[in-house]
Amino acid sequence: MERPLKRLLYWTPRVLCIVFAAFISIFAADVFGEGRGFWQTALAFLMHLIPTFLIVAILVVSWRREWIGGILFILLGVLYIVWAWDKPFGIWSTFLMIAGPPVLTGALFLLNWRYRAELRAGS
Repeated sequence: MERPLKRLLYWTPRVLCIVFAAFISIFAADVFGEGRGFWQTALAFLMHLIPTFLIVAILVVSWRREWIGGILFILLGVLYIVWAWDKPFGIWSTFLMIAGPPVLTGALFLLNWRYRAELRAGS
């Protein structure tokens, strides 16, 4: 495997996860338009950021243990689909937008784990 391809395979799931965490965090901003007090808004904001904290925690574990991240990210995407299946917003475009990136990230982390020896050698 060539060096640029190794670097791409190594960094793509990590960067994709960071971008997805930032994307999910945007949805937490809706609490600021609800007209609550400071402490209620701060608490609601932190509660809305729980999915982001979960994604970042899985990324921290995944950084060195790619197989764990691969399994957890795929599981996260599948669990979202199962949870949202019968909801009014449970349409294929929502599944693709919300569950797609974690499943793709998980698959890339599993590839990372599979080719770990090649990625670490001479990098």
